[in-house]
Amino acid sequence: MTLAAFMVFVGLVVFAAISPGPAVLMSARTGLTEGLRTGVMLAMGIGAGAVVWASTAMFGLNLLFVAAPALLWALKIGGAAYLVWMGWKLWRLAPEPFVTADSRPVPRSALSAFRLGLFTQLANPKPAVMFSAIFLGTVPPETPLWTYAALLAVIFASETLWNTLVARIFSLERTRAGYVGLKTVIDRGFGGLLAILGLKIAAT
Repeated sequence: MTLAAFMVFVGLVVFAAISPGPAVLMSARTGLTEGLRTGVMLAMGIGAGAVVWASTAMFGLNLLFVAAPALLWALKIGGAAYLVWMGWKLWRLAPEPFVTADSRPVPRSALSAFRLGLFTQLANPKPAVMFSAIFLGTVPPETPLWTYAALLAVIFASETLWNTLVARIFSLERTRAGYVGLKTVIDRGFGGLLAILGLKIAAT
C-alpha cells in the first residue's frame, strides 16, 4: 500500500467519522447529560463498532449482502428499531427534571457507556457497505495482515477521537447550563432526530 493510498484511506475514514449520524448524535447527548468521562467510554464503544463493521467489510460481508439482500434488510430493520426505540425513550423522558452534577450519582458505568456506543454503531449497517467501498478503492489485494490491522487501528482512533471531541464540546459547563433551561426541548430534539435517522436507515 503506497503512502498516497494510505493518506486517501485516512481522509475517507475521517470524513466517515465526522459525518452526522446516530453515533455523533449520541456522543453529543451523552456529553451534555452525563459528562466527558461517560462520553469517552461511549466513544470507545462507537470506535469498536466501527472496527466490527470494517472487519466484516474486509472479509466480504458486502458481497454477502449482495447475494442475500434479505440479510441486509433484516439488519436495517433491527438497527432502525433500536434507534427508534432510543429516540422514543428520550422523547418520553424529556420532561423529567435534570439533576445537577453535585447530587446525582454516576450516570452509568463505563461498561454500560461502552455498550451503548457499540450498539448505537452496530444499529447502522451502512458502515459495512461504506468501508467495503473504501477498502476496495484504496487497499490492494496483496496487502499484508499487519497493514490491515494498522488500518483498523486508524478507524478505531478516528471514530473514538472525533466522538470524544463531540462529547467534550457538549460537556462544557456553559453548554450544560444552557441545557438545564431547555431540557425538554433539547431531549425531544435528540429523540426525534434519532427516530428519524432510524426510519431513514430502514427506508434506504
